[in-house]
This record gives sequence, C-alpha cells and structure tokens, in this order.
Amino acid sequence: MPTESTLAARILDGLAAAGVQTAFGLPGVHNLAFWRELQPGRPRIIGVRHEQAAVYAADGLARATGGLGVALVTTGPGAANAVGAFGEAAASRSPVLLIATEIPSALSRAGVVRGVLHESHDQAAMFAPLAKAVFTPRTPEAASRDVAEAIRLATTSPRGPVYLDVPTDLLAREAPALHPTASPEPVGPDVEELVAEVTASERIVIWAGGGVVEAGAQAELGELATRLGAPVVTSWAGRGVLPPEHPWLVGAPPHEPAVAALIAEADLLLAVGSRFDATTTRNWSMPMSARLAVVNIDGRALDVNYRPDVAVEGDARAVCAELLARVPARCPANPVPGIRQIVRNGLAGESRNAEPLRLLAAVEAAIGPETVVLADMALPGYWWIGYGRVHGSRRVQYPMGWGTLGYAVPAAIGAATARPALVLCGDGGLAMGLGELATYVQEKLPITLLVVDDGGYGMLRYDQLRAGDEHRGVDLHNPDWALLGAAFGIPTTVLDGVDERLAPALRDAIASRRPQLVVVRARFIPPRTTSPRWAD
Repeated sequence: MPTESTLAARILDGLAAAGVQTAFGLPGVHNLAFWRELQPGRPRIIGVRHEQAAVYAADGLARATGGLGVALVTTGPGAANAVGAFGEAAASRSPVLLIATEIPSALSRAGVVRGVLHESHDQAAMFAPLAKAVFTPRTPEAASRDVAEAIRLATTSPRGPVYLDVPTDLLAREAPALHPTASPEPVGPDVEELVAEVTASERIVIWAGGGVVEAGAQAELGELATRLGAPVVTSWAGRGVLPPEHPWLVGAPPHEPAVAALIAEADLLLAVGSRFDATTTRNWSMPMSARLAVVNIDGRALDVNYRPDVAVEGDARAVCAELLARVPARCPANPVPGIRQIVRNGLAGESRNAEPLRLLAAVEAAIGPETVVLADMALPGYWWIGYGRVHGSRRVQYPMGWGTLGYAVPAAIGAATARPALVLCGDGGLAMGLGELATYVQEKLPITLLVVDDGGYGMLRYDQLRAGDEHRGVDLHNPDWALLGAAFGIPTTVLDGVDERLAPALRDAIASRRPQLVVVRARFIPPRTTSPRWAD
C-alpha cells in the first residue's frame, strides 16, 4: 500500500497544492514510485511514448493555461531524451518543472562512474546551460525543500524551466511535507521617464510580446492602445494579446512592408514584454522608430538587441496601469484599417499564396474561441502564426524559441487537457512524434491533427530551390494516411488540395472532441515571415 509520507507522495502533494492537476511522464525502473503513489487529490500522470514528448506536453499545458507544466522522466537516457524539449521551454520561457530520477544513492560514488544501470557522469549538467535553475538534492529533506523552491522559481517572472533530479531510492523514504516559499513583493516600477517620453511623442506604435501574456496585461494594453491612439504590432509570443476585432490591432507581422513602414515612421516604439527576437526583426535589420522605449520584467532583456532611449524593468501590467493613469488621451487618425487592407491585397495579389490563404480561411471558419491552435515549425504553421486570426491569448502556440520541428504534435497533449486543440503540421514534423497518436487515443484527447503532406521538408526544399541546389535529403516516404489512422483507431480524412471540403471536415473533427486526422496533399510557398523571403 502507498505510504502517505514517502518523498514521491510528498512531491505529488506539493504539485497538487501548486495547482497542478495533470503531469506527463514515461515510467521507468527508477521512477515507478510516482505511479505507485497515485491516488485521488494528486495529479494524474498522462503516460506518453517518449520522454521528449513529456516535456513538450508539459510546455503545451503551461502555454495553454499559464500554470506550471510538470514532466516526470527516468534516469540517464530517459533524462537525456528530454533535453531538446527542455531547450524549447527555456528559449520560450515556459514555466516547466522537469523531475528526473538519478541512480540509487546507495550505489553511487562521487566522481566515479561505476556502470550502474542508466548512470551518467553528471546528468544534471546536460540541463544546466538551459535551465532557470538546477537542483540535485541527495536527501529526502533536501528534496522536499528543493521541489518547493523549484515550483516557485519556474512560476516566478521572468519564468522559465527548472530541472530537478533525485536518487531513485529516496522516493520511497519518509520525507517532510513541502512548504511553499513566497517570492518577495516586487518593487513598483519607476515610470517617470517613460511617462514623459510617451507624453512628448505624437505618433506611437506599441510592440507587444509574450511578457504581456505572462503578466495578464491584455486588458491594460488594449486600453492603453486606445488611449494613446497607438497601433499594436505583436511578436510571435504576443499573438492574441488583443481580440482580432480590436480597432488598434494591426494583425499582421512586421515583415510586411506596410507594417515595417508604420514602425519606421513612428516617433516612439513602445515595446512591452518583448526581447526583439531575430525572426520577428529580420535578424535585427528592420527599420526602427525614431525613439525606443522598452518595458520588460527581465532586466537582462532591456537592451540585449536594441539600445533603448528609455528602459523600465517591471511587470507589464503594472507599467501599463501606471501609463493609463498618467498619460493624456489623444485621438489621432487610425491607420490600422488601411494597413490591414494593404496587407490583405498584397497577399491575395500573389497567385502562389492562394492555397495557403484558403487553408487559413478554412481553419478560421472551423475553430471556435476556445480552440488552441498549435503551429509547428512547418509551412502551414508559418502561415498561421503570421496571418491567422487568433481569438485570444493562449489560443496559439508556436516553437518560437529554438524553432523545434516536431513541437506541436506532443505539445497538443498538454494543451488538450485544458481546451480543444488543433495541430497544424507537416508530414516531417508528424513523423517525429508519430507514437503520440497512441497517447491521443488512450487519453481520449480532443485533438484534431491537420497535416499538410508535401512529401518532405517543404521549407528546406524551398531553400534548396532558392540556392539552385538539387533536392537532396528533403523528400520523404510517407504512409498511407487512411491506414495509419485506422491502425491507431483515429477517424481520418484525406484531401487532394485545399478546397471547400476542408472547413467542414475540420469543423466536424473539432466538434467531435476526440482524436481526428485530416490530411491535405499540397505544396505551399513559404510566407514573407520566413528568412528566404525577407527581401521579397
């Protein structure tokens, strides 16, 4: 029978106290104690088919809900398998806690690799360059303390993934309860210089990033945009911060010439919660406004890519609230409707865009306001993250940090525990997580998987085309999709090309609230947001 006071039980109870209802993991000989201690009131563990998928799923849940995502993996190769997904969580600053086991303390010797099953020279060192923090407790008491601190750090802004490993034999020992530690009260931001800068500027553009979502500052940002008469451009992480019908939301990426011109012609670019990553700034080559003001909770991100004229280290919500209270309202002419029309006309005027634009229209017609769309690092994902109509924050996910192909399929496992999920991926990305279709079915998850089958890595094929190279290494042999779906027990629809059948097929699939596979055979040109087309 489970013992209430074992370390494994204490960890699960501590996670439950932190609001974690679902964790993701893959059992191994060293971490079975967590499964032994499962009971009502503790998080359930969704079993995945690969340790990397456990971390992706935890990341997907964290992005969909804003809460802590938890992954449980075993020792050695189990932990090593999780590194790639952990790196994506780090690059995208997701609040993920990865708990791995280590070899039994009774068998380990400091500084010596003895050949114990799954033993590594320094398992935690694989995660040290990526993690916000690394914990390696070696007693039950230290583990209880460190797990509580790991939870706090992962969920405290600026957020990020935390790694913890514990020797397997400690999990069955008695341990004290976790006692959550509170973060210190944040110091109020100093906004005097920023208020003066905003007040003195006539033409302001707001650049909204993931920090707005993390701080829950969407309402304040929308009010500020209206008060200042400031068009809002978003980074990938900021997609959905304002509803698509908001009159000041540009709704198009800065790669579009009309949007880039809007930014360049502004007196002030007010960047809230963004690091100005390379892909949204064309490797920092895009034209900037005359002056730049930056607001970020992470002081290290204030001037890492552009030198601001004014910098405020602070929570996005607190800073926006201060500005709302202290800057005068203004009523400039709104250029946003005209810019939206220019972008729409430009996209529609290029015949090569016709099929991807039909796909976007079909997705927009099929999803509801609760659906979260997971865009993989693939051509359909590139189109959606740049131009899709996003209903709100945490309704779109994209591996914008590392750019990890294969993110969306396993991440949907976590996202779908919160709301219906639609995955947009290519045939190459799906192949990386094909086994997780079994997880979809076993857990009865409301996931619709939309695959654009172009017979390979379409983006890389385009790169080779642009370079005048032969197609080498980019063409893939794919399965019979209908038979594949049948093998997993997943209803499957296969379409040749994007046509009027796609929207109802997606709508029905999403409405079923069970795993569904929709495959479209098509080849897309990449959008202007991808680096080979930055100069177009």
